[in-house]
Amino acid sequence: MTKKLMLGAALGALMVSGALAQSPPVSLGSSSAAVPAGKADVVTAQKPDQWLATKFRGTEVDSADNQKIGAVTDILFDKTGKIEAFVVGVGGLLGIGAKEVALAPSSFDVVPGQNGDADKLKLSMSQDEIKQAQNFTPYQPPRPTTTGSGALGGLNSLPGAGGAGSRKSTNTPPGGQ
Repeated sequence: MTKKLMLGAALGALMVSGALAQSPPVSLGSSSAAVPAGKADVVTAQKPDQWLATKFRGTEVDSADNQKIGAVTDILFDKTGKIEAFVVGVGGLLGIGAKEVALAPSSFDVVPGQNGDADKLKLSMSQDEIKQAQNFTPYQPPRPTTTGSGALGGLNSLPGAGGAGSRKSTNTPPGGQ
């Protein structure tokens, strides 16, 4: 019996793997040049006009009147890698009490750093306008819900917790005195 079960499982796995091998590869991006199967497009060096996300976080953001608004706290991108927004921490003191506002990359101008300082981002909004902007809310996946009365063997399974063989609570001591 066990031999037949193992043989059936092995045959089923072979059929599924054959079907998977015939399906076309899934493309994650919309690249004009197709990358052969099993090959990856390797980037060997950063170009001068490119930023690393680790260095980009913390980039200062200034208002139209050159007042510091805040700093980039995160980057929002879609599943293809396209950057949708820069999340900027606005207000607060050292990040405490700050709210987050997400703005499209086209909302910013890059201002080159002076005297060796890092580049900055500049908005065409005033400090008051950005403080009035709507807060950014990150996606929170729904939490799994439970159905029924909970897990088996919960608190009711403990001795004296109302399970079988427990004594009803009354104001009279045992023995009826």
